[in-house]
Amino acid sequence: MKTTCSPAKVLTAVTAMMLAGSLGGCDAAANAFEIIEAAPGVAADAPSPGGDAANALVQLESIPVKGRAPKTGYTRDEFGPAWVDVDRNGCDTRNDILARDMTNETFKPGTNNCVVMTGTLADKYTGTTINFTRGQDASSDVQIDHIVALNDAWQKGAQQLSDDQRKEGTAPGFVDSLT
Repeated sequence: MKTTCSPAKVLTAVTAMMLAGSLGGCDAAANAFEIIEAAPGVAADAPSPGGDAANALVQLESIPVKGRAPKTGYTRDEFGPAWVDVDRNGCDTRNDILARDMTNETFKPGTNNCVVMTGTLADKYTGTTINFTRGQDASSDVQIDHIVALNDAWQKGAQQLSDDQRKEGTAPGFVDSLT
């Protein structure tokens, strides 16, 4: 029996997978399916996840795909300021992600290890190593972006989320791509 999911439940399931993947890698994302399966009405007939990509793909196929809504009402501001301190640790999102994903990082003195000045990024997308140095000409060498473009998220259900939920979506667990 296949269960139909509301857009909110699908968005919750996808959000859980993205968060698990960004925080713990592919195995954590696959294991997130165990949590999703326990939620009422979400992919009730999907096979149990085994932690591998094949099982994850099978489960993803069981999630209904919805069409794209119009961009009516979308502005970047709907997701809050670009570099806010969502997790309230004293550091903005950009610096949280730089510190999370780089090695050998150094910090600006007097910032409680919040402002990353230098570091080394092993770029998982290009297989290259990028030496980061904060500055007008060099900081752009390491870009941070959302796993799902905010415009796309808006068209696929984020307009139905509360302001707080949309702002949480810009937290380090969701802003995952360093290149």
